[in-house]
Amino acid sequence: MSSWCRWVLIEEFNALPEREAADSLYKCLANRRWAAEVSSRRPYADAQSFVTTASNALNGLTDDEWVAAFKAHPRIGERGGDAPESSQREQGRAMQSAAVTLAALEAENRQYEEKFGHVFLIRAGGRSGEEILSELRRRMKNDPAMELAEARSELSKIAVDRLLDLVS
Repeated sequence: MSSWCRWVLIEEFNALPEREAADSLYKCLANRRWAAEVSSRRPYADAQSFVTTASNALNGLTDDEWVAAFKAHPRIGERGGDAPESSQREQGRAMQSAAVTLAALEAENRQYEEKFGHVFLIRAGGRSGEEILSELRRRMKNDPAMELAEARSELSKIAVDRLLDLVS
């Protein structure tokens, strides 16, 4: 597939070859084990059961798997990672912010990475750059364990949004 995600009906997703289904899921969250597990549980009765199962399977990821998934994600405002098209779309409003805000996001993202060892993750959809910067500054005060929990929560939200996009 050329794009990060292909919008399909749940029946179409159920009928995809195993590899293609797992690749589609991987583009929602960069973890091969999770993608294979969710793909192997097909067929799904409907989109909601699919999203619920996939979301619940996130609970089985180890801290190391979460950190690896964080590292596959691009920085706010940057291209790259395993889901560039989705990230650009999700971050659209934030990237319309003033140049000073975008520069602060870039600099403070790097400080965050130095402290926590991975990119700052936030469900950016609908948020302004100023809102994201404020949240980044708040979370810089977290200890590593608290931040791991917050980053997991945010990436889970992003993944669920992408899963819904996949079968909607």
